[in-house]
Amino acid sequence: MAEKLTKAELIDALYATLSPSSKTTRKEIHELIDGLFSEIKGAILTGRIVELRGFGTFEVKLRKGRTRARNPKTGEIVSVQDHGVAGFRPGRELKKAAWEMDASIISRTFKKS
Repeated sequence: MAEKLTKAELIDALYATLSPSSKTTRKEIHELIDGLFSEIKGAILTGRIVELRGFGTFEVKLRKGRTRARNPKTGEIVSVQDHGVAGFRPGRELKKAAWEMDASIISRTFKKS
């Protein structure tokens, strides 16, 4: 399974890339990242599409409701209304980089029976 990168590790990695003369603190980087995530979340929850060129696009799409959906836990037939689903579409550069990855480091999340 692939190794996870946490927000704390991301902050540490960004802090390590700064020049020694930089006065930016880990706390400031943390606030910047939190602000970025908050802006993305706020934008998509107001119906906007957030496009980060070379990385990808965040958006909320409408998932149509169904009258005969099944609760996977109980097996009960339930009705589900139309609702929003947060989504991410990778950009061209990210797709290309992922395509060229070494297969040995890619997470094996899908198990074949």
